[in-house]
Amino acid sequence: MAGMAQEEGSSSVTSSPLQFFPWIPLSPGTGSPYPWLRELKSEDRGLCLIHLLLACANHVAAGSIENANIGLEQISHLASPDGDTMQRIAAYFTAGLADRILKGWPGLHKALNPKQASLISEEILVQRLFFELFPFLKLSYVITNQAIIEAMEGEKMVHIIDLNSFEPAQWINLLQTLSARPEGPPHLRITGIHEQKEVLEQMALRLTEEAEKLDIPFQFNPIVSKLENLDLENLRVKTGEALAVSSVLQLHTLLAMDDEMHRRNSPSGYKNPNSNHFQRVQINQNRRTLGDWLERDVVNAYSSSPDTALSPLSLAASPKMGSFLNALRSLSPKLMVITEQESNHNGFNLMERVTEALNFYAALFDCLESTVSRVSLERHKVEKMLFGEEIKNIIACEGTDRKERHEKLEKWILRLELTGFGIIPLSYHGRLQANRFLQSYGYDGYKIKEENGCLVICWQDRPLFSVSAWRFRR
Repeated sequence: MAGMAQEEGSSSVTSSPLQFFPWIPLSPGTGSPYPWLRELKSEDRGLCLIHLLLACANHVAAGSIENANIGLEQISHLASPDGDTMQRIAAYFTAGLADRILKGWPGLHKALNPKQASLISEEILVQRLFFELFPFLKLSYVITNQAIIEAMEGEKMVHIIDLNSFEPAQWINLLQTLSARPEGPPHLRITGIHEQKEVLEQMALRLTEEAEKLDIPFQFNPIVSKLENLDLENLRVKTGEALAVSSVLQLHTLLAMDDEMHRRNSPSGYKNPNSNHFQRVQINQNRRTLGDWLERDVVNAYSSSPDTALSPLSLAASPKMGSFLNALRSLSPKLMVITEQESNHNGFNLMERVTEALNFYAALFDCLESTVSRVSLERHKVEKMLFGEEIKNIIACEGTDRKERHEKLEKWILRLELTGFGIIPLSYHGRLQANRFLQSYGYDGYKIKEENGCLVICWQDRPLFSVSAWRFRR
């Protein structure tokens, strides 16, 4: 698993099957395993947690609630949201698995999870903390802005559609760059889309102040809407405007609508996620790194589902995504820049999602382990309120409730090409700026890689986010 720390107190581990822990019963017995669990050394504990998590997930997928319950109880004696990397990950994965089980009893689940109005201030705070504690969004903004600057050279009227308008830093940087343009700044209009009115009001205030300070003609057009409900007529694209679209970690949310359409249209072909067709994972007994073990054995132990296949047919059967991309293409944008998570969390097979998510979120947790104290309140909030909720959504939810449907770059490339977009290779200068940013701010362990004309942001050698640029083909 990329980026798993290997110092004392952390738990990057080498692999071994459950047979290496023969004292851990898979069913109730007379002896308690818990004292032994608590006495494990860090590396063995991390290894044990991985095996217990995957065995528990397998029981959940197969609908074996009794065995899943035993697994959850065992894991609870090792996992901790305040522990090392693996203990923290395990705490949030078990919460997701337990929530999935509870959904089998809707009344009980609703009683234990009453609907509460989410505090907008908390949502803004956790997004701000993700922006500050990691370089991913900053790098996305640097690369996106450079692509926009290059595409809009010589344009006098520029319109940018921001599909996730919550962070003014990106556009403040663009305004400052445009103000230094040799031919003078263009008239800039930004249409910001967000479901919270208060967020857009703050965006408008900050950007208008900066534009006035730099003496740049500027307009901000706020649209309060979820992306799936967006009426493109409200974008008010004008003749003569050079249009750019920026999507940061947003497009994957539309895939939930397509899943629900598929469920309604093909009831016979849509299997129960908790059915017994999931076979128990066969774990290779040879020792190797945890990352190798997860990627070579566990993921490959399950056949790809129709949802995850890279066939044009499966991609074409995405009416909501397809209609949205076609609507954007009809606006004739000069440029569209997309940032997405580089992981496949949109599989129908639960075990595929669990193993992919373990790899992905282990790298994110390891980023924090290497840079932020374990007692940091900010770290705890990001892990619980952002990553923990995403993990729960990936594991416990189905249908339109499952919003975190991250997919890899290769699938986005096929999907966008099928819709009539052509890739624009990101420039060397954009990559150079991103690398300079990492060096300037001391972000050790992060890397930028080029892939098919796109840029992939990595922790160590583990790809985590991709940035790609597109134009419509005439």
